[in-house]
Amino acid sequence: MSDSLFDQKPEEAPEPEGGPLYAPLAARLAPKHLEDFSGQEHILGEGKLLRRAIESDNLKSAVFFGPPGAGKTALARYIASRANAKTFDLNAVMAGVADLKKIIEYSRGLGGGIAQNQRVLLVLDEIHHFNRTQQDVLLPSVEKGEIILIGMTTENPFFYINQALLSRFIVVEFKQLSPDSLSLIFDRALTAEAGLKALAPAVTPEARRYLVENSSGDARRLLNALELAVITTKPGADGKRVIDEAVARESIQRRSLRYDRSSDEHYDHISAFIKSMRGSDPDAAVYWLAKMLEAGEDPRFVARRILICASEDVGNANPMALVQAQSAFNAAQVLGMPEARIILAQAAIYVACSPKSNASYLAVNEAQAEVNSGVERAVPMHLRDASKDGKELGHGQGYKYPHDFEGHYVKQEYMPDHKTFYRPTDQGFEIEIGKRLKRLRGEK
Repeated sequence: MSDSLFDQKPEEAPEPEGGPLYAPLAARLAPKHLEDFSGQEHILGEGKLLRRAIESDNLKSAVFFGPPGAGKTALARYIASRANAKTFDLNAVMAGVADLKKIIEYSRGLGGGIAQNQRVLLVLDEIHHFNRTQQDVLLPSVEKGEIILIGMTTENPFFYINQALLSRFIVVEFKQLSPDSLSLIFDRALTAEAGLKALAPAVTPEARRYLVENSSGDARRLLNALELAVITTKPGADGKRVIDEAVARESIQRRSLRYDRSSDEHYDHISAFIKSMRGSDPDAAVYWLAKMLEAGEDPRFVARRILICASEDVGNANPMALVQAQSAFNAAQVLGMPEARIILAQAAIYVACSPKSNASYLAVNEAQAEVNSGVERAVPMHLRDASKDGKELGHGQGYKYPHDFEGHYVKQEYMPDHKTFYRPTDQGFEIEIGKRLKRLRGEK
């Protein structure tokens, strides 16, 4: 980092003067007032903590996390533009410890940020790229208030930021923008002086719907596609640039899938997939399945989760679910993609539509707890192995072979101080299992 870093001013959204096309549309439309933000009402609505802190210019260190294009950078830039503080702007991908130390030394030269007019604000994009050592460099200065740090990340900070530093932050989650919020941004792009108004765009309803629906909740993606569509379309005789659905499709092309096998999105999607199967929603299950596979997820990873769900959540309510899941796993390994998607979809739908029981899952959990902290039980003599010298020790003596008795059942002790762990539900095949167990136990 050169010394010129310390001469920089807080970065602001460019003014439209000098030609509306000199800066990207997303930069030109960067909000200059809190009222200009679309979405994120849960953090920027009237009376919300973050809004009060911003309006009073009393924001402490914070981390903004959420999907791309949700407004994290825009809000950080807005705060920097009006904060009574010296502002530095870094990206964690390119910055290092030396850069951080220069900023910290600069802050200490001002008096450590104690006075209101001596504060130093560090806007740090992609903070999750900092390793533990780099994060530890920041910790003392953030703790003492020598710098105010606004970190931004698309990843879950609870996974990537060490707890000591995270405890000094206000953690703010940005949500994916809704179609309504994107529509407001879309309208502003067409009508604002800093937007595309001067180019006289005429966007058809079909093109508008396509761009909004395929922006994946990302305002930057929406604006980039809209700008590309407008500036590459020649005006007609009336001076208007007509943007129809065909132009919109060319501009945004393939929908961007927010899914990274190395990030928490990976775990969020597989969690949604499992919970959809558990919740008996085959449509949701096959959607999350398709999204993961389309994003390049390993089909074997998905197949293993179907196997787990078939036993944990379906269990003996439909024993065939586990058979289907295992068959799907084997077939997916043999076939590979893209055909494996059909096999996995069949298995996921079968599991989702099956009656549900977690009785086996609960039984083994309770049994493990009993093993670890309950009554300690020894194997009864009549159940012990009688091979080798076992007979001389009395092993197996008195054991009753069930197949020698009527109904292939005989009552005998199988566990000292017997305790019930498995409790069949009233779902699917477990109804029959429950009836059989009651009959064998002589229960009504």
